[in-house]
Amino acid sequence: MVASTPLPRTLDAWLKQLDGQVLPIAAHHHQQVRRALGDSRRSLREIADLMQDSPALVLSVLREANSKGSTLGEAAESLETALTRLGLKRAEELLARLPARPLTDIPLPLRQIQLISQHAAHQANGLFAARLARLWQEIHWGSLLFLSPVWVLLAAHPQLFEAWEQRVLINGEPPVKVERDMLGVSLFELCLALAERWRLPAWILQGYRLLIDDRRLLGKALHLARRHDEPLRQQQELDADPALQRWLTQPANSILLANVIAVSAHNAWSGIHTKRWHGLNSLYLQLPLAELQQQIHQNAAHSARQLDTAGLWHPAEALLWPWNARHFQAPKPIAAPPVSDWRQLCTQLLAQPSAFSNVQQLTTCARQAVQAVGLSRVVLLLADRSHSRLQVQQHAGVTASASGLVLDPKQSQVLRRLLEKPAQLRLTPANVAQFSALLPGELKALLPSEHLLIRSLASNEWVVMLLFADQSGQPISDTLVQAFTKTTQCIERALDTFSKRQR
Repeated sequence: MVASTPLPRTLDAWLKQLDGQVLPIAAHHHQQVRRALGDSRRSLREIADLMQDSPALVLSVLREANSKGSTLGEAAESLETALTRLGLKRAEELLARLPARPLTDIPLPLRQIQLISQHAAHQANGLFAARLARLWQEIHWGSLLFLSPVWVLLAAHPQLFEAWEQRVLINGEPPVKVERDMLGVSLFELCLALAERWRLPAWILQGYRLLIDDRRLLGKALHLARRHDEPLRQQQELDADPALQRWLTQPANSILLANVIAVSAHNAWSGIHTKRWHGLNSLYLQLPLAELQQQIHQNAAHSARQLDTAGLWHPAEALLWPWNARHFQAPKPIAAPPVSDWRQLCTQLLAQPSAFSNVQQLTTCARQAVQAVGLSRVVLLLADRSHSRLQVQQHAGVTASASGLVLDPKQSQVLRRLLEKPAQLRLTPANVAQFSALLPGELKALLPSEHLLIRSLASNEWVVMLLFADQSGQPISDTLVQAFTKTTQCIERALDTFSKRQR
């Protein structure tokens, strides 16, 4: 039975939950590294090169090497240093504790965010490592691990990634607001706290502190970068601002700049945020913008050729699209189905005696009636007699994985309340933060939305089903809510009539 983990709402609670989160390793990587560790002919450099194909393994090794139990005070900043500190025997023991999973069993959002980190490392190597050759290890490992606190967040709650994409990339909501709604805390503050606890490389800590404490300096840099076609004026403004000029010479900034290139490209190469960060990289590297963008695109293509992108999205693919294309598109307005369809289905539900010979027929008609009012995504769960188990009976507009999904109501306060007596709940941006954390992650993954209708359906005053429906994430009008309410009343009448026929 699937059980969901509730979302914390404070920094301390998040740290408590995520600090010990174990990351799964792809089974084929796990096996390759296990063999390499047992091969005396392999050098540490060769083993490190093999390990870096699995970002989760890299993070696990560094966390282990930098754990509080380490006798050395200085944190390991590279994978080779961490392996030297651990020794091969301890590394083997660590690998044995890490779960090996087929790729299909590793949450897709976790694999996607790790791919973004790998793309960032390729950008960092292509843009900065050659220019700062003596610092290539700091640049490479720092850029790869910069988003690693987000890896453990998505390992624990993979549904958050799709919800973030929907609200930030598609709906255009401010990221800070979305983070507070979903997490209760700032994402950057959470990442910094985890990075400090794991003793990640110093440049990673510096990058998060910049995003938290020096946003004014970063804003000035981005504003100045917009004048990329006025190099003389740029230089004059830099000469007048020594603090900003010093910041633009710090090698540590390279890992932050590489990661924002990779994250912004996840949606579109021509997006406004992508252009801003390209401009800042142009200023940082003192390169013409057109030349820099050519390098960035080449690095992306090289990254896509080198990495395992099966089932994942790599922005290099979008380089073949029309320039203004977007990976994430706002859904087109949904045309309302004919009213006659809805009336016909409701007439069938209200028929006396019952028009249905089994539960499957009744729930199919119920699902179609809900769709007929204009709600494109529907999940209908059937409760057992003791209210200890909920199983998906009908679904529409969601992934096929919904079939057979089983939930334990004990794991969700909202589900327990809905099962106590018939009730209806409407989620909106104003209350979604209050209720979202109390809903199972599996349901939120099926219906990533802050506009959601939830109804418990009763037969003879006993709740027998839970109904979840939305309009593909779009706002739900009051008229549509009224139509939904009428439809559920017809479904409940049908349940009453059907139960009498069964007797």
